Amino acid sequence: MADLITIHDPDDPRLHDYTGLTDVELRRRREPAEGLFIAEGEKVIRRAGEAGYAMRSMLLSAKWVDTMRDVIDEAPAPVYVVDPQLAERVTGYHVHRGALASMAREPLPAAADILTTARRVVVMESVNDHTNIGAIFRSAAALGMDAVLLSPDCADPLYRRSVKVSMGAVFSVPYARLDTWPAGLATVRESGFTLLALTPDERAKSLDEVAPHRMDRVALMLGAEGDGLSRRALAASDERVRIPMSHGVDSLNVGAAAAVAFYAVTTGRPTV
Repeated sequence: MADLITIHDPDDPRLHDYTGLTDVELRRRREPAEGLFIAEGEKVIRRAGEAGYAMRSMLLSAKWVDTMRDVIDEAPAPVYVVDPQLAERVTGYHVHRGALASMAREPLPAAADILTTARRVVVMESVNDHTNIGAIFRSAAALGMDAVLLSPDCADPLYRRSVKVSMGAVFSVPYARLDTWPAGLATVRESGFTLLALTPDERAKSLDEVAPHRMDRVALMLGAEGDGLSRRALAASDERVRIPMSHGVDSLNVGAAAAVAFYAVTTGRPTV
């Protein structure tokens, strides 16, 4: 059973994991280096634990102690109880969900390892907006994608905002980083995948025409908001595909486009 520890000093070193959560650059450096990530809210904390991530500590406002009692009773980590004002001073924002947990990261698998059993894979290039990362992971989980591969410069799926937006879906879809880009796509092709590059270019074939749901193994490539896939990534693909647009709209937000494309890739696919 975890210890309940009431803290009144925002500079208490035991709260180090939670300091400056709104400082994106600081957290990008600190969290991977220190082997941690932050889970926010009851559902996300529970899902992180269910996915096998070990808890380092938990930060709760008093009213959340009863709600999280079963988690507290099972956690071997300390639980710090603070008032909302102190939590805001430590984290840099109003923790309206009332519960945070510092979780230990796990080593990422190699891309080749997660491709061995996958049939439908998302490949992201330079997607560095944490909200978009979270939305894409949530859609990938909901619509039956098997894995996610990230270019070296993609944002961290375990950053607090990504985890929160995904509602913990980042824990349920295996992911890995490609060490080189776009050369790393050779690993995907060698594993038997057809590389489909999603683009708004009208010269690309529509998803209906390509019928990716009938293909054996598909890797759907997505680019960053605005710029889309780079010329090098497009050149490395096997086929360029698009979502047909109406009413003069030229493209969708990458999170929305991903959900539409995932459905096209997985619909009609046999489920296990």
